[in-house]
Amino acid sequence: MVSLAILLLAWWLDTRLGEPARFHPLVGFGNYAAWLERQLRRLPLAARWQGIIAFLLAMLPVVPFAFAAAIFSGGFYVLLGSLVVYLAMAYRALREHALHVYRALEAEDLPLARLEIAKIVSRETAELSEEEVCTACIESVLENGSDAIFSAWFWWLLLGLPGVVLYRLVNTLDAMWGYKNTRYRYFGWAAARADDVMNYLPARSVAWCYSLAGNAKQGLRCWREQGHRWKSPNAGPVMAAGAGSLTITLGGAARYHGVMQTRMTLGVGATPVAQDILRALNLVRLALWIWLAHAVVVCGGIFLLFSLIERGFV
Repeated sequence: MVSLAILLLAWWLDTRLGEPARFHPLVGFGNYAAWLERQLRRLPLAARWQGIIAFLLAMLPVVPFAFAAAIFSGGFYVLLGSLVVYLAMAYRALREHALHVYRALEAEDLPLARLEIAKIVSRETAELSEEEVCTACIESVLENGSDAIFSAWFWWLLLGLPGVVLYRLVNTLDAMWGYKNTRYRYFGWAAARADDVMNYLPARSVAWCYSLAGNAKQGLRCWREQGHRWKSPNAGPVMAAGAGSLTITLGGAARYHGVMQTRMTLGVGATPVAQDILRALNLVRLALWIWLAHAVVVCGGIFLLFSLIERGFV
C-alpha cells in the first residue's frame, strides 16, 4: 500500500511540475547511450553483438538503485521512490503535447498542427491532412500513455526502484535504437526485444483498462480481433482497444523515413476529428484510475494472503 501511495505522490508531482525544465536524468542517460554506441561500433564484432554489449553496459545505472532499495526504508525511501517514479513517467508532458496539437487544429492552423505533431511522432508530418494529424495524435496518446505512464507504474509495483529504473532505461534505448532500418536492425535488436518483453504484461493491462474506460464491448472486441495483427506486439492491443473504446478508426497508411507504409485499420467507427484528441486524453485519465483500482484490489489481496499465511490460517 505504501507503493501505491508513492504512485499517487509521483503523479501529483508530475501534474504540478511536469518534466524538469533544465535537465532530465534521461537526457544524461541518452548521452551516455550515444557514447556507448560510438565506442561499441568500433569493435570488430557483428552489429548484433555490438548492440548486446552496449545494451548490457547501458543497464549499469540500475545497480545503485537496487542497492538503494535494499538499504533504505521509511521516509527516505518514500521520498526517493516518489522522485524516481515522477521522473520515469510523463503524464503532464503527454497531455500538453496533445493539447498543443488540438489547439492548433481548433484555430484552423494546420501548418502549426503539423509542427506540433512532429514533436511526438516519428512519421513524416509535412503533408499530413487534418484527419491524419488527428489520427497520429491519438495514436501517440494511446501508445505513449501505455509506455510513459502505465508500464512505469507496473514495474514500480512489481520490482520497486530497480524495476522502474530498468524499465525506463530499456524503453529509452528502444526509442533510440529500436528501428528496423539499416543502421539499427541488428545493433538495436537487444534493446527492442527487451522492450517488447517488459511491455508485454503492462500493455495488456492497459488494453483492458482502455476498454473499460469507454465502449467496453467494442474495445475488447477490437483488442481481440485486431491487436495481434499490428506491426508491434504491444502497441497493437493498446491502440486497438483504445480506438474501439472511443469508437473511432486509427491506423492507415503513413510515411516513415521516406517510405510509405501500409498499416491496417484499428478500431471501429468514424475517422477521428480534433475533439477526439480530448476524448483520448480523458480515456487515458479514466483508465489510470481504473488501473489503480485494480492495483489496490490485487495488492490488498496479496497483503491479506500473506497475513493469513503468517498467522497459520493458510
